[in-house]
Amino acid sequence: MTERRAILSGSTFEEQIGYARAVVDGDWVHVSGTTGFEYTTMTISDDVVLQAEQCLRNIEAALAEAGCALADVVRVRYLLPDRDDFEPCWPVLRRAFGEVRPAATMLVCGLADPRMKIEIEAYARRPPAR
Repeated sequence: MTERRAILSGSTFEEQIGYARAVVDGDWVHVSGTTGFEYTTMTISDDVVLQAEQCLRNIEAALAEAGCALADVVRVRYLLPDRDDFEPCWPVLRRAFGEVRPAATMLVCGLADPRMKIEIEAYARRPPAR
């Protein structure tokens, strides 16, 4: 039977809406759309670049709990309400994924909270046991 387990980050959104930060399904790890909130304090910066950095820290934490790292990401989606906010984030995203080169899509859309300037969703494949 394939392992399926939920990973929670402590975000109040997970409890209020009823979802997990990530789901491990066999070798695959599906990371939910992740925003720039610092989940222990539920605070968020006004700066889109700082939000992108926090998104990646949040994603890294979920991946680590699943036995993965950013290097295992194969697909990523960037969601932003303002297309002009995307380019300033490129250096941060390049540091995280420049060597990995996952398939990627950027969408312009509304997000759940007006303070949110970027949301990142990721899919990773767990490496074989060493």
